[in-house]
Parts: sequence; C-alpha cells; structure tokens
Amino acid sequence: MTTIYYGHIMDTPESPFTGGELRAETAALAVTDGRIVLRGGLNDAEAAFPGAEVVRFDGLLIPGMVDTHVHYPQLPVVGGLGMPLLQWLDECALPQEVRLADNDHARDLAGRFLGGLASAGTTSALVFGSHYATAMHTFFDAAASSGLRITSGVVVSDRNLREELHTTPQIAREEMAGLIDAWHGKGNLRYAVTPRFSLSATEAMLEACAEAFASAPGLFFTSHVNESRQEVKVVAELFPHLASYTDTYDAFGLLTDHSVLAHNVHPTSAELARLAQTGSSIAHCPTSNSSLGSGLFPLSAHIDAGVRVALGSDVGAGTGLCLVKEGLQAYFQQQLHEDGFPLTPAHLLYLATRAGALALNLPQVGHLSEGMAFDAVHFSPADGSTFSYVLGGAPNPSAALASLFTLATEADIAAVYVDGVAVTHRDESSGKVLSASALS
Repeated sequence: MTTIYYGHIMDTPESPFTGGELRAETAALAVTDGRIVLRGGLNDAEAAFPGAEVVRFDGLLIPGMVDTHVHYPQLPVVGGLGMPLLQWLDECALPQEVRLADNDHARDLAGRFLGGLASAGTTSALVFGSHYATAMHTFFDAAASSGLRITSGVVVSDRNLREELHTTPQIAREEMAGLIDAWHGKGNLRYAVTPRFSLSATEAMLEACAEAFASAPGLFFTSHVNESRQEVKVVAELFPHLASYTDTYDAFGLLTDHSVLAHNVHPTSAELARLAQTGSSIAHCPTSNSSLGSGLFPLSAHIDAGVRVALGSDVGAGTGLCLVKEGLQAYFQQQLHEDGFPLTPAHLLYLATRAGALALNLPQVGHLSEGMAFDAVHFSPADGSTFSYVLGGAPNPSAALASLFTLATEADIAAVYVDGVAVTHRDESSGKVLSASALS
C-alpha cells in the first residue's frame, strides 16, 4: 500500500562540510512498505500511484533525527547543575545507575526513555546502557516494541566507580555474549560493546571488550574520551605507558568505523589523526559540555583532521532528548570558540540527521530521497506561536530552518515516522501526542 506525503521538505543528502547544500522544496513523497519510491511533484505522484492516500502537511518535514550518545539510566537526573564531570558522576549519575538493579524501575524507565526519544523526533539512537544485564534485556525488549532503531549494550567497569557497578572481565564476557546472542540484529536492534570509560576499566576489562567486539559482524563500540581535563589527567595516570586517552582504546583494537566516542573536547592532534585513520566517529554533546563546564568543542580541528562528527544529547548532564537543542547549542559554542567553525542551519540539520546515520552505519536513513526509508519528523507549530510567526515570515529556506533550530520544541512535533509507521502522532482532537503503544 502506498501513501503520498505532500508539503515542505528539508534535508541534506550531501554534507555541507564538503560542499553539500540544503535541499528545500515543496514536494511529494510516495511511500510504499516504509520506503520512499518517488520524490517529485504531487501530480506525478498521484499519476504513478492512483488511489493512494494523500497526506498534506503544514510546517516542515525533516529526516528522523539520529542521537549518537544518550544515556538510558540518566533520564531522572536531568538538571544536576553546578558540578564538573567527576563530581557530577559521583553525586548525580552513579546513584541513579544503581537503581537499575531493580528491574521494575528499569522497565518503567525504559518505556519513559524510549517514548521520550520518539516524542523528541529521534528515530535512531546509540544508547549508553545500564551496568546491569537484567536491565539491558528489559531495555532491548522495550526497544523492540518501540519501532525505533536502537543500538545499545551493557556497560562494563571494574574500578573507580561504586562497588555495585563493578563487574569482572569474565562476567562481562558472559553477559555481553548473552545479550549479543539475544538481541543483536533482531529487527531494528544492534549491540554496542560499552566500557564506561578507561578511567573505570582495567586492561583486562578492555581485553574482554575487544573479544566481544570481534565476536560477531556489525557490532558497535562506544565509550567516552577526553571529556574534561581532570578526567584526561586521571586516565593518563592509570595508563602511563600509553601516549593518550584515545590510545587506551586503540591499543585493544577498539577503534574502527563502527566506533563512536562521546565528547572529545580536549584531543591532541595525534589523537585526531588516529581517529580519522580508523574511521571512528565523535558524538558531540554540546549542552552537556556546557553544563559541566567541560569546555568548547574544537569542531574545526575535527573537520580539518577528517574526523566524523555527529550530535548526542547525552541527557543526564544535558537539557533533554531533543537534538534541535543540541544543534542550537553547537552553533552557540562555535560562535564562542576562538577557532569556531561557521555553522549554518544546513550544517545543524546535517549533524542532527545524516551525520548520525553515517556514524551508526545506517545508510538507509538521514535524508528523504528515493530508495531511503521513510524516517521523518513533522514539525507543525501551534497557530499564534512565535515559531509559527517567524517560520511563516522566513524570507528563504535557510532562515526557515534557522527558526526551527532556534524556536522549535518537542511540543511542535506533530508526528514521527520510522519505516513509514507513525511512532508518535498528535491527536488533533485533544492536542496530545500519542506514543507507539497508544497508536497500536
């Protein structure tokens, strides 16, 4: 069955960082079995698919957003202000992480977290998981029902955290193997090998991660790197025989084109060169970096070195799940950085969509061309709102997109689609946004 969607569409099929431009047009998308089979004029679409339902939409349609770093356990601790990274971990994040030993809490939180992602316009995400394998089985089960494209894994650590969050390399091997066997490649789910960071992982634990990473095709690796200067200093003391924080992963074969490291606010030029050489990606989490005072992200240095960069909401130390906020904060940070990259609205859209899709090896998403999956977000501002007023008066597509990143919130999202299926949709009679469970 084919459905035709018609309205204003914006996407970035080619990277603006390498000469690509914003594609903005009023067009029709014919969608069959979740795939875009025609993009063009409405008359052409109706002629090609006579009798197809036509869905006309106001506002803007953009590709589904892709979050490359977001912590499942940390949703309840958003707003822990006034602390640097390591203090914030001890006082806010880690006490919350311990609560996921309770599977009832893990189940409730999984539903809230996944529903929050969908309501924020995120259709694909690399999710930093829980330290408890039981919570991760619960999370993957909920993710399978959500319709979202989710990559995640159990978090493993064996030092420098609360004892309740420590495991052993052997137990980590067994739990990772069980989760990979149960969930990797099932529907829209994939597994990511996830040591919390080198500060909390011994060499034996990183060896266990390397074995797991090599155990099945298509696995991902994710962790943190160079987030704060204090963290970098501690990691250097723990690995005195290695030249850099990045080397603590590279020494175990954990850097590939299926690797995504979060933050990288304080890299050396040698680290950037190695990240580019291995094809690894960086999840830039600007609101978290600002909240914790970690520093201004050196985007120009990453781009000049050829390192892939996408956006992450981080969540616990950030300001919420919506990547629109992250795009705007990324722009602000580059305006303040002494060597800031001159970001345009097209860059922000690319970072929130196609860049993340490429980082997560999801070639079928990230823009709305023929042959792509219909993963999309419909922004429809309320009548009389400032966003509606500014969007309606925008003199050109770039200004219209700038108004979205500056003024839009989750309340402006009318529908979110994954593979052509609405995972959230605003009920016009009540104004409420219904989740996938309410739509089924």
